[in-house]
Amino acid sequence: MVLGLAGQAEALARGETSSNELVEESLESIRRQESLGAFRVVRDEAARQEALDADKRLADGERLPLLGVPVAIKDDTDLAGETTPFAVAGDHRPAARDGEVARKLRAAGAVIVGKTTTCEIGLWPFSESPGYGVARNPWNPAYTPGGSSGGSAAAVASGMVAGAVGSDGAGSIRIPAAWTGLVGIKPQRGRVSGYPHTDPFNGITVWGPLARSVRDAALLLDVLTGSHPEDVYQIDPPVTPFAEFAKREPRRLRIAVSFRTAFGVSGKLDPEIRGAVERLARRLTDLGHKVFPADPDYGLVGLGLIPRGTAGVADWLDAMPNPRPEHRTQVEARIGRLAGKRLLPLAKRMDPYLRRKVGRIFQAADVVLTPTTAQPPLKVGAFDGAGYQKTQSGVAAVCPYAWTWNVLGWPGVNVPAGFTKAGLPVGAQLLGHDSDEATLISLAAQLEAVEGWVERRP
Repeated sequence: MVLGLAGQAEALARGETSSNELVEESLESIRRQESLGAFRVVRDEAARQEALDADKRLADGERLPLLGVPVAIKDDTDLAGETTPFAVAGDHRPAARDGEVARKLRAAGAVIVGKTTTCEIGLWPFSESPGYGVARNPWNPAYTPGGSSGGSAAAVASGMVAGAVGSDGAGSIRIPAAWTGLVGIKPQRGRVSGYPHTDPFNGITVWGPLARSVRDAALLLDVLTGSHPEDVYQIDPPVTPFAEFAKREPRRLRIAVSFRTAFGVSGKLDPEIRGAVERLARRLTDLGHKVFPADPDYGLVGLGLIPRGTAGVADWLDAMPNPRPEHRTQVEARIGRLAGKRLLPLAKRMDPYLRRKVGRIFQAADVVLTPTTAQPPLKVGAFDGAGYQKTQSGVAAVCPYAWTWNVLGWPGVNVPAGFTKAGLPVGAQLLGHDSDEATLISLAAQLEAVEGWVERRP
């Protein structure tokens, strides 16, 4: 059954299918495409039992947003009874209880069929690790689906599930969405709780949806939205559900098109990606928006990223029982312990200044349109055996566009922008001001209606 999350939920509510059927289809698709490596663990028996329970609840008249719908979560998310290795070999113990992401999915009735493949501690824009295997791109398995939420992206793009959750600390939802032809939403900081992580990666990481359509991504974001009382960053829930904005035409918007990268970040933009973003800009003009070239003033925004990221890796690794990470992960953690943690207070104190500086673009624009990545998908194994410096500089050049918005904490949405001549998907990102996911969702849905990317499948 080729239906999205919303379509599956509606079909279940009308009695046109059963959760048992949908979950069996999902599990069969996972088995059939096992070579893509999308899942680190598949919950065959548990998912089947949860599907039977969902069918009974549906028959009894219960209705929830995702009751009986199969979904996947990234392997950085606690799920009771399963380990959370985050791709690092070690003596991991099963989680005693669900993390907030899994709890909210279950509260909405979803059936979690498994946990998806990632890279060690989410460090890279590929989803490969020595201990837990390789995720491959459904459009061409010789290439990566991106990272670090690449397994989630591969699972959705291949049709194993209609929606999955990823996390984004420097583009880790938007990059794999771009490289697999999906919609990926990085929400506002504080929108979605990562509890038991109350300040994930010191404020740069957020969890969010990957889906084929804006409607499904918005529905999944609604399910995930909400703070835990212990979260460092908390924001009020939206008055109107995000799924409603996926049905609304946006007003006439001012859209700034930018190809500039932040200071100190080199990244040669692939001409096919530039052409794809320029084509979308023309499409937005045709839709009635005012589209013009203008660049955010990023200043020294990188100083807000490096301490947070390196200290976050150190914290995550130090909390693991007997971890055995790759050398390049150890180097990142060492930098975090020696320098990142010392510079962390300064990085956080810079937030108001950076938001004012970069936020000046929103005096002239409502949305900023940029490439999501500078290059098309990498080959699988492109950085196998590479040391820390080579990997870090290499991936920074490939993906220089996404991470700035993690420092600022503002929302961003990847939208499919087309394909390279080699048939690989590329993406563009719509970047918004503080807590303005609604505008981005409406604009993305308007683009989807004329671009028709929902029908494009590997």
